[in-house]
Amino acid sequence: MRSFFNAWLILIFFVVVMAAGSSTNKTPRSNNAEKAINSLEKTLGRKLDKLITVVNASSRGKPNVGPGSTFASCKEIYNNHKAQGNRAYPLQMHYGKVPVYCHMTSHGLGACGGGGWTLVLKTDGSKPTFHFDSKLWGNKIDFNLPGGKTLFDNHETKLPTYWSTPFSKICLGMRIGQKINFFVLTKHANSLYSLIADGKYRNTSLGRKTWKTLLGSQASLQTNCNMEGFNAVCGGPRARIGILGNDDHDCLGCDSRIGFGLGGDHGGTCGNEAWKGGDNGVKEIEAFGYILVQ
Repeated sequence: MRSFFNAWLILIFFVVVMAAGSSTNKTPRSNNAEKAINSLEKTLGRKLDKLITVVNASSRGKPNVGPGSTFASCKEIYNNHKAQGNRAYPLQMHYGKVPVYCHMTSHGLGACGGGGWTLVLKTDGSKPTFHFDSKLWGNKIDFNLPGGKTLFDNHETKLPTYWSTPFSKICLGMRIGQKINFFVLTKHANSLYSLIADGKYRNTSLGRKTWKTLLGSQASLQTNCNMEGFNAVCGGPRARIGILGNDDHDCLGCDSRIGFGLGGDHGGTCGNEAWKGGDNGVKEIEAFGYILVQ
């Protein structure tokens, strides 16, 4: 309401100035004064055009989210009815505002749906950037901020939302070629950093079938162990977020994994690795991964 009231004050000011300018036509004026008034009229005219745009947007229930906003997550923007599609919005971090991609609509994230998802991280499984041993998992340093303005591309990124955004749900996705699969992991936390940075194992209970949906029909995982969650380690193979499988009835030396931030003797850093005993054969799939929170 305050912005709407201010807009009308500007409009009233414009009318008064224009009226004053018109009244001066009744008396002679210098060329310089006339030029100054004409310039002022043009400037106020442009301001009026911008004012009309803002008023029209407000009347449609879609006020702008601009530099003056103080939203800390995409969910806040969505809940306050400020969402204007899937795009980057300025989110308030402890040191200032950062443009962060927000997914507002139910289209595009599969099982995750809509409701205001905040981008946290994008990782290319063919690159070592987000290997299990990367310092990026354990620090509060961003990586390639411009890559955080978009979602469906090949630009890796780690945003300040990794350590500053609390959530109750995580949207995990993997892309192989043109095919993208997502699922929701229900988990309450102060941030993703709080679940990963200390290196402690924190289990989840999604089940192997759910994890395999990230890769669709190509997924392969050994049938035993099934250690899943955050900071999972089974001998050499490990995952910052994911599941590990073994052909033996223990978790001492796994030979298969699905997840993000993978590590081991071989394979990529995001996707699916399965060697002996995989339920869908040997696999070495490097996927592009997406992590969003809400």
